[in-house]
Amino acid sequence: MQRPHKYVQWFHQRTGANVLWVDPYPTRLPVWRDFLGSTGKLRDIPGSPKVRYAPEWLTIAHARALPIEPFPGSGLVNGLLWDKLVQQIDLFLKKGGDCQIVVGKPSELALQVLDRHPDVFSIYDAMDDFPAFYQGFSRQSMARREQAVAKRVSRVLVSSTMLAKRFSGLRSLPVIALNACAIESLPFMSERTKKPMQAVLGYVGTIGHWFDWRLVFSLAKTNPSMRIRLVGPLYTAPPAGMPLNIEIHPACDHASAIQWMLGFSVGLIPFIKNELTASVDPIKYYEYFALGLPVLSTRFGEMALREGKPGVFLVDSGDDLTSRIEAALTYEYRIEDINMFRTENSWESRFNKIDFMPSS
Repeated sequence: MQRPHKYVQWFHQRTGANVLWVDPYPTRLPVWRDFLGSTGKLRDIPGSPKVRYAPEWLTIAHARALPIEPFPGSGLVNGLLWDKLVQQIDLFLKKGGDCQIVVGKPSELALQVLDRHPDVFSIYDAMDDFPAFYQGFSRQSMARREQAVAKRVSRVLVSSTMLAKRFSGLRSLPVIALNACAIESLPFMSERTKKPMQAVLGYVGTIGHWFDWRLVFSLAKTNPSMRIRLVGPLYTAPPAGMPLNIEIHPACDHASAIQWMLGFSVGLIPFIKNELTASVDPIKYYEYFALGLPVLSTRFGEMALREGKPGVFLVDSGDDLTSRIEAALTYEYRIEDINMFRTENSWESRFNKIDFMPSS
């Protein structure tokens, strides 16, 4: 997820302050798929420490925790494991300066830190509908925890219109800051490769339970001369009888993902419409647009509000898929429009326009 990393970079560049980053830990009960990667092989539990290199101004800390957070009293039990980490946070905040506590994921640790430092300016950056990712008891627990965090912080930042509605009942109205794009990682438009000879409808990203396989199959069957190229970790297997013009490629780093996208004719965002995707503003929309790609998307979340926007073609299973594909394939952006889009939708521009820094 680019957003929290880009906020940290922006904050440091704007203030010159150091940053203490605390890695998230599991906030629900474990299930078997937590131990399996996209290929079905055993992997680490999410939130486990990973070796990384950090700039001098950034300190990375790891929160050790048992996967018991949904249960009452889990904060007391895991609190025994957080003692040194909490002391590290206390010492860091006592240094003064432009201090902020930014919560990227609701947790008992976040609540404890907010309670220990009620006078420090704090933000909850609601990037997703977190409870919608969980089920049963874990979901109820996350919903309560998220509301507790939202009520304690100085400001709630939201990444979509639907999330703004969810938090509209707070004493302080949420601040909308849509997602954006890491434009510094993109090639100049003069370096944009020509569209491939054969039409390629492409998607780069995680293929999870929100992925609309039914629509993708329909697109492939109604446009047999077109290639559909899917790049990313596969957590939801495709149904049987996959059309031959669909390709699936494994996950890759961001630089390689950009190269894949440069080979697309149209960028695809095929998400089903449900409670989870209703709050999503997909970063891949910004990447596709910033690379000069027309965008073919289902009507979900923030994308549904882009109906009629130049270069955006919304589609559902019952629509005339062939005509929508043809319209997307023939659409051409102007270079000046792409450059303006990049300027207006960089992470720096996004955060600069929002007044959520504490007043001095």
